[in-house]
Formats: sequence, structure tokens, C-alpha cells
Amino acid sequence: MAAEERIPTNLRMLLILEVVGNSDTPLTPTEINAKLGLPKQTVHRLCSTLEAEGFLTRSTDGKRLCPARRLMDMSAGLVQSNRDQIIRHQVLENVARQVREAVNYVVPQETGMHYLDRVDTDWAFRIQLPVGTNVPFHCTASGKTYMASLPPSARKAFVMGLDLSPRTDKTHTSALTLLEELALTRKRGYAIDNEEFMDGMVALAVPVTDPQGRYIASLAMHGPSPRVTPESAIAERSILLGGAEQLQSILFG
Repeated sequence: MAAEERIPTNLRMLLILEVVGNSDTPLTPTEINAKLGLPKQTVHRLCSTLEAEGFLTRSTDGKRLCPARRLMDMSAGLVQSNRDQIIRHQVLENVARQVREAVNYVVPQETGMHYLDRVDTDWAFRIQLPVGTNVPFHCTASGKTYMASLPPSARKAFVMGLDLSPRTDKTHTSALTLLEELALTRKRGYAIDNEEFMDGMVALAVPVTDPQGRYIASLAMHGPSPRVTPESAIAERSILLGGAEQLQSILFG
């Protein structure tokens, strides 16, 4: 199989930019291709496109390519984004120090709630849900926080389309009871998972919103039920709400 067939079309330009960005000196298309193994004419064509679009520019000899303003601006944006991620993680660290349990930054995806960032507890007895974990909507505090943020009609339609399979004997398997809890969650501003996702785990989550109050993510804490009860988790909600306000400031300045 030819190299051009092995590398998806939408990745070829990114790979060229990656090679140029990682080089200390400008490169000719032939030198770029030495690292990629694409057909010569393909690399020359893609390099010409990237040059025409302002991502690459010619060096003084007119033969070699180096980053142009548009690529430099994109790189600066990525650095800025990474800075925001670092600051976001520091907010999670601060919240975790205060509640002394695992704290998670969770966002909705098509397959469930996705753990985007996490700070673990220093307790020896803890529950491992690493970054990258996907958990259900209907039986987690973060998922219920997201669903509660939806307008009532959209919320009902969303719940009616869920697979409400039980994870424990406390999981909501009725759309009606889940919708009742989501209405309460919306009113009080936080969600509780009382061993609904996992036996022996209790969690609390609050929404992170934009300045207009629109949901962006869930900020959650969880711990083992011998150490964390729904009541003790609720007692920590002001700490999570403070963290959510800090995250809003970071995300929206």
C-alpha cells in the first residue's frame, strides 16, 4: 500500500506543519518528505497550498519553507490554551485540598460524561476514575448536573432517549423519577450521586457556566461512602461553587 493511501488526506497537511514546526531550520519540500514518505508531487502540492494560505513562507534563499504568520498565530493560541489548562488544573488542586477528596472536571460527549481533568485525593483508600474515563449521564452527579441545565422540554426528550440500565440498586431506572430529581437539581444548583453509579461511591457536582449562565462543564468531587455521605458532600458545595466561579473567570476572562 502506498504511503499516500496509508495517511488520511485530512492529516497530511497537519503532518507537514508538524515537521516544519519541529525543525530548527527551514526545510525544502524534499527534506519534509524525507520524514513523511509521501509521493513527491503530493508534498509539493500541499506545501504550495500551505504557503498560499499563509501557514508557510519561503526563507531568504527562496527554496526552503518556514512557519508564516498564520501558523505562528495558531501556535500562540495553542500555548494560550495550554496556559488556561494549567490554571484550570490549579483550581482543581485548590478545591481538592479543601475537600480532601478526588475532584474532576467533566464535560458531556455523545457517549456520556468525559473526565477531562482530575486531581486525586491523598487518601490511601480511594476510587480510581482517571482522565479519559467516560461515565453514564443518568447515574452520575456530573451527568445529572448537565441534564438539569437543559430546558425542560429538551431535558425530557434527552432522558426519554437514554438507556436507564441499573448500575446499582439505587440507580434511577424510571424516567419519571429521574426527571423529578433533575428538576430539584436545577432548583438547588448541585447534583448528588448516592451510590447510583458505583456501590460505595458518593459524589457531588456543580455546573461551570459562562457569564450568561449557560452550562459548560461539571465540577465534581467523589469519595468512598465510608468517608463521604450525601450530607457531608453537600456541606462542601460552597467550595465547589467557588471553584466553578474561578473556572468561569479563567475560561471567559
